[in-house]
Amino acid sequence: MMENKRNRNQGSGQSSWFTWNSVFWMIVLLLLFNGIFYPFFGKEEVRDADYITFLQDVQKGKVKKVLIKDDVVYFTMDEKVKQQSLLGSNTKKAQPKYITKEVTYKTVEVNDPQLVDRLLKAKSPTKSGRIEFSKTLPQKNSPLMDFFLWWVLPALIFYGIWQYGARRMMKSNAGMGGFLSLGNSGAKIYAENDVKTTFADVAGQDEAKDTLKEIVDFLHNPRKYTRLGAKLPKGALLVGPPGTGKTLIARAVAGEAGVPFFSISGSEFVQMFVGMGAAKVRDLFQQAQKKAPCIIFIDEIDAIGKSRDQAMGNDEREQTLNQLLTEMDGFDAAKGLVILAATNRPESLDKALLRPGRFDRRIIMELPDLEGRKAILKVHLKDVKHGDIDLDAVGRATAGSSGADIANIVNEAALRAVRLGKNQVDTEDLEESVETVIAGEQKKGAIIAPEEKRIISYHEIGHAMVAACQTHSAPVQKITIVPRTSGALGYTMQVDEGEKHLMSKQEMLNRIATLTGGRAAEEVMCHTCTTGASNDIEKATQLARAMITTYGMSDNYGMMQLEQQSNRYLGGRSSLVCSEQTAHDIDKEVRDIIAQAHEKAVKIITAHAKEMDEAASILLKKETITGDEFMQVLSGHQHA
Repeated sequence: MMENKRNRNQGSGQSSWFTWNSVFWMIVLLLLFNGIFYPFFGKEEVRDADYITFLQDVQKGKVKKVLIKDDVVYFTMDEKVKQQSLLGSNTKKAQPKYITKEVTYKTVEVNDPQLVDRLLKAKSPTKSGRIEFSKTLPQKNSPLMDFFLWWVLPALIFYGIWQYGARRMMKSNAGMGGFLSLGNSGAKIYAENDVKTTFADVAGQDEAKDTLKEIVDFLHNPRKYTRLGAKLPKGALLVGPPGTGKTLIARAVAGEAGVPFFSISGSEFVQMFVGMGAAKVRDLFQQAQKKAPCIIFIDEIDAIGKSRDQAMGNDEREQTLNQLLTEMDGFDAAKGLVILAATNRPESLDKALLRPGRFDRRIIMELPDLEGRKAILKVHLKDVKHGDIDLDAVGRATAGSSGADIANIVNEAALRAVRLGKNQVDTEDLEESVETVIAGEQKKGAIIAPEEKRIISYHEIGHAMVAACQTHSAPVQKITIVPRTSGALGYTMQVDEGEKHLMSKQEMLNRIATLTGGRAAEEVMCHTCTTGASNDIEKATQLARAMITTYGMSDNYGMMQLEQQSNRYLGGRSSLVCSEQTAHDIDKEVRDIIAQAHEKAVKIITAHAKEMDEAASILLKKETITGDEFMQVLSGHQHA
């Protein structure tokens, strides 16, 4: 019965809207019809004439009537019009006939003060013998008509347009639950049975899972915690680089807890009109409280949560943030409403958003370590038909990769296996896909001149030679001179045997020497220098500068901060915090570090010139050699 009553009410509302809509459009059509067709109907024919002709006709006594209206003179007089008529079908010539017809002319009124006297003195073919003349004053609309034309009619037009647009929007959003209409949150709502993701689908983030499991347990067994007075955290902030699985783990929390999941991006709150974002926040929390216990996930919360201390303000964003702060204070966490948010820029968030009682926990999701990468590989390999995979080798080759990068690597390996006609993915496919993701596809059709190919070979062997002849240096795994789509004409791959979390000063100096080994080989073995060392120079400079300004490895400045970093999860951006003279000294010290490393590389290559020649000749023939093949050349000369 309640349902039928609701439907009847809806039907009457639509009928009422239809009636008013019909009246509105009928008025608009009548006004348009009147404005368009009135000039063509209901008026007699009026001909144009000049003012001199008008005065001449007045003097000749032809004019019967004169009307002056809106600076236009209308004058009427009789004219004989010749007509032809046919008297039967056998008549060869038409019979002429003249009739008298009253014709009206018009001319522009000029400043003629004697016009009235002329009209009074002139004769006219009327019965009175005088010209009938008059002048009409401009008519003004009544105040009621002006109010209707200038206020009521525009309001009706805008009301009709708004009603039409609102109705179209309601129709277009009907299939999506109406969440995209004005003032609504626009959040994607997933029922408890729709979220299939669990913690088993998330790998490499064990610490984050352990922290969030407590929230899931609280949603399942609230009395277990409330009996001791513990309260459910209102919010948890997921922080980390892109691709580390922040959105994935938020869905996993909802999937494990078996509660509705509200997902929305921070940018969806930002609207053109002030107040719309705050309305969306209110609507989101109203819906969530009705479905509690549930989880709200706000991705990229920095879009609305930036600090309000910044010079460039935005009223809409600030109102949205203020409303979010108010809503987070207003709801009761005991009902099981949890807010999860993700960001890559935690340093830009407002301090009020991060205080206890709002986002009580900050969960750091860093890039996975070796064991984490191996676990992620296992997760993604479940959906791929594969053979025996050396997870340790692939895991070490993917150092610095995020979970999204590893997923892409596995997919590239599967695509490569399909191209080669294999029945399953093997370790070789994964290793090649690592290189594809890092350096791009192989340019098999690239044609390189023999001399340039020789220089490239010595350049890459130079990197490998300097790395192999130093202690505390990562072993060489692969050397290739096959060009890649990224622009690299070749590269030397070094892979650490284990996971490294710290890097000593000596290791960094050795790394810089290895980077300069390519240019040193060009100078010693080929007696030239090319543009191929541009990327090596960039990396060596960055590393040397970081040693001085960030890591406190400078003999002159020691443990003094000279550089400040921001957005460290988005690649990092550095800015010096020192005087101009100190910056000049830093540049000089960076140059000295690179120069000493280059000198060291030149000495190593000069001392191993024979090994360089042999290894370069092998590389020219095979184009790609492994680290073991290179070390056999080096050890063979050492034993000899």
